[in-house]
Amino acid sequence: MNLTEADVQKIVNSVITNIEKKLTDTVSPAATPQAESIQQAEAGTVGDHGVFNQVEDAVKAAYQAQADLMKNYRLEDREAMIAAIRQATLANKQELAQMIVTETKLGKLAHKLDKLELTATKTPGTEDLKTLAFSGDGGLTIVEQGPFGVIGAVTPVTNPVETIINNSIGMIASGNAVVFNVHPSSKKCSAYAVQMINQAIISAGGPENLVTMVKEPTKDTLDQIVAAPETKLLVGTGGPGLVKALLSSGKKAIGAGAGNPPVVVDETADLEHAAKEIIKGASFDNNILCIAEKEVFVVDSAADDLIYHMMNNGAYRLDQHELEQIMAFALEANEQQVARGCSLDTKRVYHTVKDWIGKDASTFLDKLGVNPGREVELLICEVDFDHPFVQLEQMMPILPIVRVKNLDEAIDMAVKAEHGNRHTAMMHSRNVDHLTRFARAIGTTIFVKNASSLAGVGFGGEGHTTMTIAGPTGEGITSARTFTRQRRCVLAEGAFRII
Repeated sequence: MNLTEADVQKIVNSVITNIEKKLTDTVSPAATPQAESIQQAEAGTVGDHGVFNQVEDAVKAAYQAQADLMKNYRLEDREAMIAAIRQATLANKQELAQMIVTETKLGKLAHKLDKLELTATKTPGTEDLKTLAFSGDGGLTIVEQGPFGVIGAVTPVTNPVETIINNSIGMIASGNAVVFNVHPSSKKCSAYAVQMINQAIISAGGPENLVTMVKEPTKDTLDQIVAAPETKLLVGTGGPGLVKALLSSGKKAIGAGAGNPPVVVDETADLEHAAKEIIKGASFDNNILCIAEKEVFVVDSAADDLIYHMMNNGAYRLDQHELEQIMAFALEANEQQVARGCSLDTKRVYHTVKDWIGKDASTFLDKLGVNPGREVELLICEVDFDHPFVQLEQMMPILPIVRVKNLDEAIDMAVKAEHGNRHTAMMHSRNVDHLTRFARAIGTTIFVKNASSLAGVGFGGEGHTTMTIAGPTGEGITSARTFTRQRRCVLAEGAFRII
């Protein structure tokens, strides 16, 4: 059937009328995505805009919402809901950012705002879904990207709200509902975000409870979400222990593990530019991002100039005594031989003291009794390869620098320090052959050349953003299409072919 322009306009008008009717019939004046109305909602109420006391209620509500979504809503309706989520995030970013900092006590308020803006504006929606078609003498076959149904998702304390928003947009775009088991140390700000998202969806005429969570998340509630027959896909953003647990569930699982990203700097690099970019990435949100620069390997002939430029651009160089003092209060001996951070290795000698993760560089200097007389974004120190700050994903604004003889030694050390996470790596060089050699050797999901790690997720670089970087399970930079199943539809006997 050929549609005229008038036919298309009639259809559009009909859709708009239906949406307006749903808004009139289902949305009360208080059900808006604005901060004032969200603050009036109590997160503890059963079924309060997606926040549930019991796992089974959260899963059931999401299941019903997803069935409603697929039966009664079009692709353009999903996009309207996503647009409302984006708008609500930007309208409430100040409240969200402050809640994250207050509750988690990690990172910087300004950088929380940056991350919220990034997830709201650069997370792909329905445009990420592409239909593949095959046409020939045998007919027409199309391959569509369909939903799994209900997704069970786990979020980290480092990016709690940002991950909820990022995941929700992608999962709704692909036709799913999601049940979150959030990190217990971020349950309040996460509940606020889930309520905001649901109110935004309702304001756009969408169904209730497309996004749900359990009010008091625990390991037991996670186990219940994983075991629920309604959850068909599991998505975890966290450490390797979490990823391993999800993969052993027997269900399709997408895992975003931790990292320990190295930086290599060779003698051809623009050292002033490299210094600025390394500081930008390593100091961002006090180094709690899994993509952030964690250790630097610099060719000896370039090391002095790199350190000089870093000190001129917001870094403070720790002397040996200051470094030892910080190690004394920010590291703890692994006496119980347990695994933490980016490794399942129980033999690590040290772990980072939790209370010092994500704290400002100035807080460390205050503890030392040091007043540099200027603003400091990052602490740097020269160490050997075996130093704990090199081997740990320590998530503090402390960047160890290791001098190496040549590029071969830099690459060898960087690969070992990354511990096979295959997450993120950076290199500063003007030599394309050097860049290629390191990229091939490290094999990470993200490889950034001559820029900060932030460019790898679209912050100052091209490409969309994500807060779920699925390196361990191979999906890489996740988006709406990641959360879909391929569905093949075949129309045989040459149908639709005119040639």
